[in-house]
Amino acid sequence: MRLFSPLYNRVIEWSRHRHAPRYLAGLSFAESSFFPIPPDVMLAPMTLANPNRAWYLAGLTTIASVVGGVLGYLIGLFSFEMIEPLLQDAGYYPKYLQAREWFDQWGFWAIFLAGFSPIPYKVFTITAGVISMAMLPFVAASFIGRGARFFLVAGLMAWGGERMEGALRKHIDRIGWATVLLVVVGLIAYRLLT
Repeated sequence: MRLFSPLYNRVIEWSRHRHAPRYLAGLSFAESSFFPIPPDVMLAPMTLANPNRAWYLAGLTTIASVVGGVLGYLIGLFSFEMIEPLLQDAGYYPKYLQAREWFDQWGFWAIFLAGFSPIPYKVFTITAGVISMAMLPFVAASFIGRGARFFLVAGLMAWGGERMEGALRKHIDRIGWATVLLVVVGLIAYRLLT
């Protein structure tokens, strides 16, 4: 069933829109503090569509993400009691507790690791505010960790270029259904193990 290829084609079309960089920046900002969708879903196709702008797009994503992370930090610092029930309702509370544990163990490096962690970055930004992490190390670690991730994604997409876009277009339905299957298996395993 070809469900994912029309979606992929639409995302590629959107990624070529003249306002796409604004949408990417907005998504990157929002994801760092409250929105559930990571910016990679726009960054990757935008870089495939415009490989010569890969570094610009990665830089834009990084800056917007770090600025959004500062908002997440401020939410944690000033409004945690208000959003704590939302974290619980959204199923992020165990991840919040794990992020706190990572901060206790690794301090500054927890934010750096957040760029590559399966725990959403917004959980780390809010947690950094809750524990009143120093702002300068928070921003520096965010730039390093998020930048490394986004420049890696953009670099791989630019390097693969048309060849990668062709391979993705050819196999996107298989990749999409495999991802759905992995998520379902992961959810079942999580339910059985907890």
